[in-house]
Amino acid sequence: MSLRSRRTVYYLTLVLATTLLFTFVYNAGMATWEGRPQPLYRSLEIVIQSFTTTGYGEDAPWRTIQMNFLVITMQLAGIGLILTAVDVFAVPWLRDALSPTAPQSVPDLRDHVIVCEHTPRTDAFITELEARDRAYVLVEADGATAGELHESGYRVVHGDPESTDDLRDAGIESARAVVADADDDTNASIILSARDVRPDVRVITMVEDASLARYHRAAGADEVLSPRQLLGSSLAKQVPTTVTADVEEAVEVGEDFELVELTVAANSDLAGRTFGDARLRERFGVNVIGAWFDGDFETPVGMDNVLAARTRLLVAGESMQVEALQEETASTIRLFAPHRIVVAGYGDSGRAACEALSSAGVDLTVVDAVESDGVDVVGDARDPETLDAAGVTEASALIVTVGDDTTAVFATLIARELNPDLYIVVRANEEDNVQKLYRAGGDYVQSLATVSGRMLASTVFEDEEVLAYDKQVNVVRLPAGKLAGSTLVDERVRTETGCTVVAVVRDGETITDFDPETFVFETDDQVVIAGTDEATTRFEQVFGV
Repeated sequence: MSLRSRRTVYYLTLVLATTLLFTFVYNAGMATWEGRPQPLYRSLEIVIQSFTTTGYGEDAPWRTIQMNFLVITMQLAGIGLILTAVDVFAVPWLRDALSPTAPQSVPDLRDHVIVCEHTPRTDAFITELEARDRAYVLVEADGATAGELHESGYRVVHGDPESTDDLRDAGIESARAVVADADDDTNASIILSARDVRPDVRVITMVEDASLARYHRAAGADEVLSPRQLLGSSLAKQVPTTVTADVEEAVEVGEDFELVELTVAANSDLAGRTFGDARLRERFGVNVIGAWFDGDFETPVGMDNVLAARTRLLVAGESMQVEALQEETASTIRLFAPHRIVVAGYGDSGRAACEALSSAGVDLTVVDAVESDGVDVVGDARDPETLDAAGVTEASALIVTVGDDTTAVFATLIARELNPDLYIVVRANEEDNVQKLYRAGGDYVQSLATVSGRMLASTVFEDEEVLAYDKQVNVVRLPAGKLAGSTLVDERVRTETGCTVVAVVRDGETITDFDPETFVFETDDQVVIAGTDEATTRFEQVFGV
């Protein structure tokens, strides 16, 4: 029985009990105090008249004080029952009548993507779809959530994504693909339902537990994505070790030309110098696209900005140039003892991080709330004693991959207090919490939702547009669009969008050395751009065809 049904039953029971009680008491009072005995049904009539405020007929007035107090009590009880009735019946009805209601079907669409259901990951994916001007339909099982999404401007239908009828209402017969992002068990059911309606539709699922991926494939999924594993490996590579000291995770833009993120070490030759004084372009020949200062990405970098310890630079250049700059940003002190690294959270991301670090010659300690193989310290990552037992005070780095962002924030705060020199790498489950984790003391924070959205977009459209999933910036290849016939300076690309054009692809050749003032784009050109997700979205909106 629903909550509303139970409230209705409770209210009707209260009305019946109250009415009977006052009927018997009033009947006895008329006989005892007033000396006017009357039939029970007559007393019931008076009680009903009192509750409904319609009058008292021939019984009024009453001579005794007891009867007057009884009638006053009946009147107050009647008012209370009326107010309760408003709360039980009228308020829910008004709420339902005024609440936004999502449709249960959509007009005819073609080549759209059906997204089941709404999560932070699919929200990032929808942002990618809107930037590409691609149609989608979101299928949401919860009516209230569907209504709120509809009111917020999402193209959403209220329906069960496991229902073949509801998938038909979402237009699966003409859809490009179905993306399932519910829990792992529900996703398997969605796959089977989609196959029942249309066997040839492309189905892509997100999996929480990577070990269950094979069951999704057995159910008929074309692609099973596990961004948690990808992100775990990526986070591990952000930790400075003797193995990761070389530039390995560059984004290959062209032959011998790459885009890479570099961290300024605390005791490197660059630490503490201003960007103007460092003269990176003049000394190394690289193009500094931007830098992260306290978690905020700035492009272009001001000449007065100080390259403090842990500042991250986004640079593009030839491999030898980037490697030379890597040497300048690295620590001048070489540690020969093994690095001690603590991993908090041993889910898919944590396991992937540990696997990535297994050959790095580090002293690895794993913390998790649940005892299992591979966990060294069992406890809450927010507990200072747990982190101390894991050796955070002597560690060089901490990787936080817990399942809840609130826990991650608190664990980061405590770890930073225990060890101010600790290098902290954190997985954010939602994009909105990235800046919060930076403020808590994180040195490198990556959003699971962002990585998932990029992976989905690239997988659904089977293109090479997204060049890197697991970076703090988006690196994409797009048609030159409205840039054709003009130069970068003419269109003020960086000023208007916040993106940097890293390279131009023309007739299959990647051009990385071009003059922004004189190089004129052609219609069939493609551009490789780098910037935040918001910046690349603006680029597509401003210059997209």
